[in-house]
Formats: sequence, C-alpha cells, structure tokens
Amino acid sequence: MRRFELLWLRALFLLVTMKILHVETGRHLYGGPQQVVYLGSALIDRGHDCTLVCPPDSGVDSAARSAAIPVRNLFCAGDLDLPFAYRLTQYLQSSKPDLVHCHSRRGADMLGGMAASFADVPAVVSRRVDNTEMRLMAALRYRPFRKIIAISEAIAEVLREHDVDDARIEVIRSAVDTGQYATPVDCAEFRAEFGIPDGAIVIAAAGQLIPRKGHRYLLQAIAGLKHNHPECRLIIFGAGYLNNQLRAQAASLGLGDIVQFAGFRDDLDRHMPCFDIFAHPALAEGLGVATLKAAAAGVPVVGFNAGGLPEAVVDGETGVLVAPENVAALQDAIATLIDNGDLRQQMGAAGRERMQKEFSIDTMADKHVALYESVLNG
Repeated sequence: MRRFELLWLRALFLLVTMKILHVETGRHLYGGPQQVVYLGSALIDRGHDCTLVCPPDSGVDSAARSAAIPVRNLFCAGDLDLPFAYRLTQYLQSSKPDLVHCHSRRGADMLGGMAASFADVPAVVSRRVDNTEMRLMAALRYRPFRKIIAISEAIAEVLREHDVDDARIEVIRSAVDTGQYATPVDCAEFRAEFGIPDGAIVIAAAGQLIPRKGHRYLLQAIAGLKHNHPECRLIIFGAGYLNNQLRAQAASLGLGDIVQFAGFRDDLDRHMPCFDIFAHPALAEGLGVATLKAAAAGVPVVGFNAGGLPEAVVDGETGVLVAPENVAALQDAIATLIDNGDLRQQMGAAGRERMQKEFSIDTMADKHVALYESVLNG
C-alpha cells in the first residue's frame, strides 16, 4: 500500500476514538509483553484511550509506565486464579471500555475472556505460541472472543487444527522498533564488558533457557566449530530452569573459554547491532521476536526451520534455516557465515530492509485498529 494511502487510513482511524483495555499477566518483559507496550503506545499516539491491566512490579508494568501508558495493577497467579477474574470483571464494569484485548497465556486469556463475558464487553485475544493443546481446552479458552489474533500463519494453522473457526482468526505479525537501529552503534563498550578479543566473531542467542528453545543443539554445534574456528564466541542471553544443565553441558564440551551465559538483560536490544550472527535454534516458536530484532539491527539469523521462524527469516536471503535438531547442518550454516563477512553483511542489510517494510510498529498498530473497528462495527 502506498504511503499516502496509509496516511489517509490513519487519519480516518483518528476520527473514531476507541477505549481499549489491554490485559497482560506475564511477569517478565519477554517478547510478548514488549509487543503490548509497542501496541499500546502506538494506539495512544493515534488518539485512542488505552489502559493496561498487569501485575504490580512486573516487567511490563515498568515498561508501560515509561511509555506513558496508563496502568491498572491486578495480581494474577495463573489460569486458576478466579479472584483475578472477579476483580477484572469489577474493573471492566466500572471503567466501561469499548473492547478488551487479552494478550498472555498466564491467566489473561482464559480468565480475561471470562471477565469480559461477565461484564458484557467485546473481547479479542492474541495467540503468540504454537504449542498444541486439547481441543476441549481450546474451545473453552477461545469461546468468549470475537477474534483470535495469531502472530504468524504457523500459529493460525495450529488454531485451525484445533477446530477454531477460520473466520475468527486474524493474522497480525509482531513488530519491531526499527527506528532504534537507525544510527550506528559503538560496540567498544559491549566488547569490553564481555571480554571479546579483537577479530573474534560474536554469535549471540537470546531466549528463555527451556527445552523448546534448543540451546543444547547450539552448544553441540559450537563444540564442533571450536577447532577450525577458534575466533568464534557465543553469548547466551536469557534465564530459565535449564541454566545449570546448559552450563554443565558447555563445561563438558570444553567450551569454558568460548561460551558465556549472560542471564536476562533488559539492555539486550541496545547490544543487538554488536553481534555478528544471531542463532535461534528453537524447536517450536510462534514467530521469534528476537530474530526480528536481530534482522532490524542488520544481523543475519541462523536457526531451525520450525514454527513461525520461516516467516521471520527468509532462508538464503536474511539468514539460514536448517532442519530441526540437525546439529551438523546448524554447525555448517554458522561456519559459512563465520567464513564469509560479505555474506553476513548482505543478509544483514536484506533483513533490515525487510523489517522496515513488513514488520514496523505502524503497520502492526494500523492492522489492530482495523480489527478493533471491525469487531465493534459487527
């Protein structure tokens, strides 16, 4: 769509002010909650009235307040926290929003939909994961919602497989803040903090340290590279219950001087342009927001061809995708990029351009506005 058409549509949207209540119950500022902040801020910029319901002292709480998004704190302990549904129903009845948008799986979707039904407020829900569930559970989870927003075609297909009516499914991909990478970044501070020697190739991975993120395969691949590519360094960002197990694996593979575990960092976005390669060996992934950020920063991505990753990474153009669990193929893909700086630069530039065109916050927000209006207009 040409730019003047987008501007015309945006001006038209501003004529109709909506009052939207967002519900996000995640504790940490992972990719999903970050998308809620992007969306809420963009909707407010368009003149809409937005409030975020979230747990007190959560990552999304502080991020939303920093973005000047009004916040109402309600504690939620998960899907079985019925008092949360009661408190949310009361708040909906008093605040009277036009629409409720539920976001996370940690109680927000199941209990948020229940509260919206009790308060008789139209509701939509975002689905960000591609894992399967029982059809009965899916039917109960999504019954209260007029629309289910899938962040990738892969997730939309999972919903269809669980007998969710295709007419209720809308695909709106996650966004990335491309503007933060518009100016060059001085990486001297980053390399000094992590002790990266001159000439080293930095491979980074970011995600929860849980089985489906596939870190164990990445460590095996790096172990196979260390003799022929002693210049490679791997930094793993993220926290999770596999932390000790992955550290033990790295030690057993003799990777003590090659791999660093950096834990969860809220300044990861700032470091993105300082990576040479971004590795994302996830076995299941809704879309892979971290890979979008890497591409926006001009970093080529290597990962498994699983879930929504093929929608985030164009194989052979913005990165390399290989068969899931294939350590040898993952190792070869990383080696190819280590050996070819021109290819890294070419893929990085292609990824940055694609993010600017297809995954901008403006594009994501405009699609949500159109969806909200379609719901409210029947």
